[in-house]
Amino acid sequence: MLWYLLNFGIILVFILLFLITRQTNNRWSKINDYLGMVTNTVNSVRYGNLSTKIDELNHPTYQNVTDSINRMVETLKDREKMIVEYQNELMRQNKLLESVINSLSDGILIVNDKFNILRATPKVIDWFGTKGRDILGKNINEFIQIPEDISIEKAADCDIFIMSTPTNNFVLNTIKLSIEDKKRYVLLIKDVTKEREIETLKEDFVATLTHDLKVPIVAEAKMIDFFLSETFGPITEKQHTALAGMKNSNKELIDLVQIILETYKIKETGIQLAKESVKLGNFVSNIVEEVQPIAENSQIKLNFYLKKDLKISADPLQLERVIKNLISNAISHSNTKEKIDIVVDEIPGFATISVIDYGQGISKDEIKLIFNKYYSASKKFRKIGTGLGLYLSQQITKSHGGEITVTSEENVKTEFCVKLPV
Repeated sequence: MLWYLLNFGIILVFILLFLITRQTNNRWSKINDYLGMVTNTVNSVRYGNLSTKIDELNHPTYQNVTDSINRMVETLKDREKMIVEYQNELMRQNKLLESVINSLSDGILIVNDKFNILRATPKVIDWFGTKGRDILGKNINEFIQIPEDISIEKAADCDIFIMSTPTNNFVLNTIKLSIEDKKRYVLLIKDVTKEREIETLKEDFVATLTHDLKVPIVAEAKMIDFFLSETFGPITEKQHTALAGMKNSNKELIDLVQIILETYKIKETGIQLAKESVKLGNFVSNIVEEVQPIAENSQIKLNFYLKKDLKISADPLQLERVIKNLISNAISHSNTKEKIDIVVDEIPGFATISVIDYGQGISKDEIKLIFNKYYSASKKFRKIGTGLGLYLSQQITKSHGGEITVTSEENVKTEFCVKLPV
């Protein structure tokens, strides 16, 4: 009996173990199936398929994980939609920007530190005579020539020659880009052919017009001299005064025409100097005596001070033009009845000729502009002037190896100083 009970107990234990093992295997099988679904879902998400989800399970342990993974997939799907929308917007903006850039009349290139082309607009491709992407990677020097004394990375309004478009005029400007450790440059190329043609036509027209004007103006001046000298008979004192005023106005017109012609000649041929030895003391003194009557008509006295009598090499005719122009400007723009001082002196390496007036002065903003071509302060004071006088004087002085400087204090004084190498 005892033996029978023992055998029954052993059999019962084996049955229980079998049932437990079978239940455990079923659970592990379900876990493996679930993990397989999770793995498949994660792999699908990994490769961009965000439509995959894990089926809902009626199991509290698995359901939390399932819900979390499905929410993650939904969130990723929403993010993907946002990213796609952002990408589409960026593409639209990029196309718009590229369309605007490509429609510009100027050419734009982007080059690296070795000046190899990374990007170019259609205008540049057309000017360079290449096709599409064939231009990329090529060195910019294969297509353009710039002056030897100018580097591409520092080009500013620099005239360049494009070998494939030899009949046009181009100007280059370079902008440096700061992109981490990489050097990049934006090259802006502008076709200025039409502007240059218009400028040439304008200057040719002005030169021709002023040349033709000079003849009757000079003839008029001679006729006025005949009347003043009573060649055609006696004149009254009032007539003499009127004719003298006409003569002064006529002289101003001749001077204006002459300045325009001289400026045109400078552009075409440069300033041709016929230098000789000039003793500044007598030279400047004679000029002051010559213009003294003009100053007296404006009730202004010219004072000449010779602090250092120096001998320089200069073109007397051109230098006289500079000094007369500065003195004439001082007389015209001095709204007081005070003196004008003309001083000859020396600074290290240079002889100086200073013209000092004590009139309204020049503002700081105007000082930056007065030597510019065609800028004139005369309009401000209702006086005749082209603005070319100071420009021409500066060019003449520079051709001598010197310069003209100006200092001014409004309503106190203005000093123009001609510096010429000794």
